[in-house]
Amino acid sequence: MTKTNALRISSDSQKKVDDFRQQLFSDIQTLFCDVIPQKIVALDALLQDKAFTDISAVKAPLDIPVPDPPTEEMETDKPNEKKKAAPKCGFIASNERISDLLRLVKPEICAFRETAALVTCWIHHLIPRIEDGNDFGVAIQEKILERIAAVQKKMDEQLPNINKYLTERGDAVAKASKETHVMNYRSLVHEKDLDMFHEARVILLDLRGLYTEFYDVVNKNMDKVTNPKGEEKPSMY
Repeated sequence: MTKTNALRISSDSQKKVDDFRQQLFSDIQTLFCDVIPQKIVALDALLQDKAFTDISAVKAPLDIPVPDPPTEEMETDKPNEKKKAAPKCGFIASNERISDLLRLVKPEICAFRETAALVTCWIHHLIPRIEDGNDFGVAIQEKILERIAAVQKKMDEQLPNINKYLTERGDAVAKASKETHVMNYRSLVHEKDLDMFHEARVILLDLRGLYTEFYDVVNKNMDKVTNPKGEEKPSMY
């Protein structure tokens, strides 16, 4: 059997890869020493802010006229007789309080997803060459990567959930403006806003907890993550 030749990489390409690795390791150093601790503190402060604790101002007014209750004459009208049309409503604004919360939450979700991708790339570059024996450190790396993948999947669902709220609230507002005599549609709009307020707060709680988890698990297992075999060996890549 012919022996497979090793990949032939030009010195220029190899230098670019090495430069990328060095920049990656430098970014990770900054991430765990500065960015993540500051992010935990910032998220904690945000959760204590009135915007995420005061539920009293979540209910936004709906500029939809309420029709007059039917009179006795209207109830006895003949079927073919033209009935009075329901009052029309004009421009209906979104809930500014919820919009302000989402403007704070969405960038935090995106920032966390970038952090998770960066940590994943870093650990992949630290995986040693595949060989027999002494794989406990590699198992730790794989466990951390599995956890990051699960967290990424959860965070990937948050932005579509926000878009779903906007769509469902829009549908509820449309129904409330069309069926002005049905009060349940108005209540549904307010319930959608209240649910999104609680969801926004839970998202920040999750992000704070996940940043803390990242920092803690990597800090406790730094030796095994950075040197899984317990000796200086080149990574798998």
